[in-house]
Amino acid sequence: MPYKQIDELPQDIREQLPEHAQQIFFAAFNAAQDNGMSEQAARDVAWNSVRNEYEPGNGGQWQRKPEDPPIHNKAITTGGN
Repeated sequence: MPYKQIDELPQDIREQLPEHAQQIFFAAFNAAQDNGMSEQAARDVAWNSVRNEYEPGNGGQWQRKPEDPPIHNKAITTGGN
């Protein structure tokens, strides 16, 4: 059953995840449920969505992943005839 508000999330999720991650979980879970997924499948989708931006840190608290450094690829030019 979809959650109506974030404070309805299970306590363990609210304790582990920062507010933004809770919002991600909430939105992904509800969207998956609206698409007809079972509660367990919706939880899996929600956790995968959180893992896209967050990772477990020390003490069980999740933290935002560091941003990937920009990659600068120089174009390779070849001599033509």
